[in-house]
Amino acid sequence: MNVLVDVSYATKDDSIPEATHIADWVEHAVAAVCDTGDFEVSVRIVDADEICALNRDYRDKDKPTNVLSFPAGQVDGLPAAEPQMLGDIVVCAGVVRDEAAAQRKAEADHWAHLLVHGTLHLLGFDHETEPDALEMEALEVSILATRGLADPYGAAGENC
Repeated sequence: MNVLVDVSYATKDDSIPEATHIADWVEHAVAAVCDTGDFEVSVRIVDADEICALNRDYRDKDKPTNVLSFPAGQVDGLPAAEPQMLGDIVVCAGVVRDEAAAQRKAEADHWAHLLVHGTLHLLGFDHETEPDALEMEALEVSILATRGLADPYGAAGENC
């Protein structure tokens, strides 16, 4: 299995992990769900203004958020040799930084969690119902634990 992760930056925030770390977490989340296949994911790191506009336009919520995912859906006629585009993940660096500080979490750990969370959304997971939320959260915790990260839903009570 191969996962191509394209990382782009639309912010000058200096708290962003290196592109290799971002790609590693996306790849790790895809590998936890998919046994075979070639995939492509785009990750865009933005500022609060851009994520606020996206959140308003696509979710009717006029405020910044930490992460948004835009699944690509099935592409008809895609040659078998081409990677399947899973979609786009948009992360707001400032919101991630501020949430990590408020929740007393290591910033790198919070980035890892939100990248895994966003990737799982691209793979069809959601948290609209309690059973779905429990399934998605358990998978997130499991993926993060394989790399030694603590349960992000622990005492801090984080909500995505």
